[in-house]
Amino acid sequence: MLKKQIILGALALLALFSLVPADIVEEIVAIVNGDVITLSDYKEQFDMTVQMLRQQLSGESYFKEYERLKDNLLDMMITDLLLLQKAREQGLNVKEQVKATIAQIKTQNNIESDADLVRAMNAQGIDYDQWVKQLEENMLRQAVIYTEVDRTIALDDAEIVKYYKQHQSEFILPPEYRIKAIYLSSTTHTASELAAKRAEISEKLKSGQSFEDLVAAYSEGPKDNGGDLGFFKKGELEKAIEAGIEKLKPGEISDWIEAKNGWYLIKLEEKKESHQQTFEEARKDIENKLFNEIRSKKIEEFVKKLKEESFIKIINPNPLNL
Repeated sequence: MLKKQIILGALALLALFSLVPADIVEEIVAIVNGDVITLSDYKEQFDMTVQMLRQQLSGESYFKEYERLKDNLLDMMITDLLLLQKAREQGLNVKEQVKATIAQIKTQNNIESDADLVRAMNAQGIDYDQWVKQLEENMLRQAVIYTEVDRTIALDDAEIVKYYKQHQSEFILPPEYRIKAIYLSSTTHTASELAAKRAEISEKLKSGQSFEDLVAAYSEGPKDNGGDLGFFKKGELEKAIEAGIEKLKPGEISDWIEAKNGWYLIKLEEKKESHQQTFEEARKDIENKLFNEIRSKKIEEFVKKLKEESFIKIINPNPLNL
């Protein structure tokens, strides 16, 4: 079976070369069954991914991912193409899901029509038709993974219980603090102005004015719900702020705290002490963890099998000579 597919792939390659006009030259980087990855395909994917990395990472993290991209991009593109071929072979159709996603995007961004969405994307330098094509292809790949991998996974309750018992330390939740804050920026005021504002706010607190009213009058940070910033787990706040509030009781107000970008006066609204999650509280997280571990392994096995059953010829393993 495998030998027959390889022969058919080779014949497809010969047919492809015979159909390309002599005056059109497009370097082929790899052949995957009846499809090809061209140098322009590779460059486009490389540039797009590098741009995304620049937006998300910096410093050592960026360079580490950049090197990984150089080493793995062609293999990733081959895998993507194999999954797309499998989707077509299975006759999968995701057009309704694509329509639903586009409708959701329009709703979330208060866009009334497809024409308005096209204009909005063009203004950001995004080709709408190309974006829709990529969206559909990504959904087709996801549909293949769901069909071939996801729906084959069944977790055993005994496994979930066993994991909980053997990993108790993973389910100890740190303390959480719900805080309100009055914030004064150190970048927009001189030191003397800040000192005067702090003294003025402190004096009004002593005279009985509510913290929430002072948030509305003075704070340069969020003012909704009296400056409520929500819950923070221990370790998520800047160290100076955490040190200033960890000994407070709910309802108490800290001294003024100097942080990197300004001064804070913090009111502790609520505190949740560190505690061990029950099995039922932890169950969903355990299920997700075990499912993802199994899924990752099964995807790797499925892709390996796809590659073994396919005709793949890499003509230029280093297309950009980087």
